[in-house]
Order: sequence, then structure tokens, then C-alpha cells
Amino acid sequence: MPRPILATIHTAALRHNIERCRAAAPDAKVWAVVKANAYGHGIERAFDGLRGADGFALLDLEEAQRIRALGWRGPILLLEGCFEPRDLELCSRLGLWHTIHCSEQIDWLAAHKTHEPHRVFLKMNSGMNRLGFKPYSYRSAWTRLNALTQVEEITLMTHFSDADAKRFGQDGIAHQVAAFNEATQDLPGERSLSNSAASLRYSADALRTDWIRPGIAQYGSSTDYPEHDIAHWDLQPAMTLQAQIIATQDLQPGDSVGYGSAFVAEKPMRIGVVACGYADGYPRIAKGTNAQGTPVLVDGIRSRTVGRVSMDMITVDITDLPSAGIGSTVTLWGRAANGAVLSIDEVAIQAQTVGYELMCALAQRVPVVVD
Repeated sequence: MPRPILATIHTAALRHNIERCRAAAPDAKVWAVVKANAYGHGIERAFDGLRGADGFALLDLEEAQRIRALGWRGPILLLEGCFEPRDLELCSRLGLWHTIHCSEQIDWLAAHKTHEPHRVFLKMNSGMNRLGFKPYSYRSAWTRLNALTQVEEITLMTHFSDADAKRFGQDGIAHQVAAFNEATQDLPGERSLSNSAASLRYSADALRTDWIRPGIAQYGSSTDYPEHDIAHWDLQPAMTLQAQIIATQDLQPGDSVGYGSAFVAEKPMRIGVVACGYADGYPRIAKGTNAQGTPVLVDGIRSRTVGRVSMDMITVDITDLPSAGIGSTVTLWGRAANGAVLSIDEVAIQAQTVGYELMCALAQRVPVVVD
């Protein structure tokens, strides 16, 4: 039989989360962000759940071709724009919208021969300091673009660095909103500001945005965990990772578990060995010490890991679960058969990371189904 591990992508949860994001900004259109192969869920697997969005936003041309191959005829946005001049040829052929974040991209567009003018998103670096034009040069970039016959329409765009929390003890987005509003004053065109955190944490009245770009919220992870969990935001996990117990061990006080003896039994215990490890995408540094284990659901009942994560196995405490044994289902994150939910954020925080990374790290060897 195949190794007993399985990831499930929940189409209904994706639909729910998209509509939850739409409800947070009812007057805005919604980009379904599917970069990084839909945050590890798989573009083809996630498509049906996300097609209720108004457009798909992603990073590279290969992803855009996959969306078009699925029959999508609506907007597709390249979030980082083109990486070289010849990329514009495929933008023209596939009808892609693309971000302009540097003067070189304007030069490429000015030299591009096309019968159909392009829809572009002009990105401002309002304080994130990754991509985009600084506020003082933004208007001149807009003027250059607006003069090109290759440009049909310009959408004004920025990205928030601290929408999920405070910044230096103050409102996390206030400084960027102020910079954006000042630099774009009186400029025509739609606006795209809000990521998942801004869409959920700030009221639609506080932000004027015509397009929102929810990423992680679509997939059922909280943008500001542990301050708020997914139940607070009415989000549902879009991915469940489950494996089975393949062996059990009885421990006596003083027995250690796994590499490095990171866990030592303080009382008689029973543990289950689970067919999942860091080669499957489960985080190796997830805590499994005496002081702190990482939560799991064993047959839908909450327990914890013990010992270090190995390449192919983890061990979990089943001392107080007498019915658990070989063949029991262990939910590493997501929704158990009895409806119990273990958010990916709870696992990620024990590995000192975020849910994004765990989703994207799901290994190729893990079989995936869609429900």
C-alpha cells in the first residue's frame, strides 16, 4: 500500500475565504493571489475554489499560461511585472496586466511593438522598500507611462509592510497611506492597496481601494496570529495534511525519544510514530520538548508531538488516548474527520515561522487530493 500520508485541498473553504475577503471590502474587486503555485496548494487544484474572484495575481509567465489553459479569460496580473523585454510579447499574446516598478520596465514598454495597449499597475514604494518608485518620483513615472501609446490604463498600486500589526507602536499603515495619498493626489485611475491583513484589519471606509489582493487569507491562515486566529476572521483551512500512526512505543520514566534525546519521559507513556517528517514539508524545528510540543489531532483529539522531527517520521503522545494505535489518523494541520480544526498557524508558531512557509513547503512526494 502507499505510504499513509495525504494532503487534501478544500474547494469549499477556498470559496468561503474568497467571499469573506470580498465582504471585508464590498466595493472592491478581488485578486486571487496564486503565486508560489497557489501557496503550495497547486494552481490547478485551487482554481475551482478561487474562480469566484475578479482576477488572478501571480508572479511569472508560466503560472499565467497555466491559468489561461484552465479556461480563465478574465484579468491576470503579474505582480512583479516583466523580468526582461521579451516577456512583453507574451503579455500581449495572453492579455496580461503587469506591474511597473522601475524605470527600466517603462523603457522596455516604450520599445515594445503591440497592437493592443497594455493595462499596467504602477507601483509605489511607500515605505516597504522592496519594489516601486519612491513617492517623489512616482508622478513623473506616471507621466512617462501615460504618454505611451502602448499603455491603455494605469492603476495606482502600493504594498503595506505592517498591515498585520503596529509599526513602532503606531498605526501600521498610516505612514504609507499618507505617502501614497499625497503622491497620487489628483491622479486618475483605479487603486490597489490592500493585502490580506489590510483587507481584514481595516474597514473599507478607512482605505480607498478598487482592487484588494488577499493572499494568505484565501488559504485559511490568519495574517496576525496569535493576536487573532482564523475563527476570529471567519476563515477556513484550505489544506489538511494527515498521516497515520505506523507504530507505537511504551516508555518508562527516563526513556528518551528521537535524535538528540530532546524529549525524556517523566512518567509511563505511550507514543505513536507517524508517517510524516521534514521530507514531507513538516517543519524540522517544530518543538517537541518536555516543556513544549507542537499540537496535532489524533483521531480528531488534540495532543502534541514529542521529540525531534525526523526525515520521515514524527512521534506524538497518545498516553491518554487508549483507542489510538496503528492506523489512527493524525491531522498535522487542517480539519479532522470529526470537524475539529488545527490551524496551520498553531503549527507554524511552534517552528518560529508562519503558515505561508508551511503551505509552500509541502513536499512533492506527498499525494494530494481535492474535495
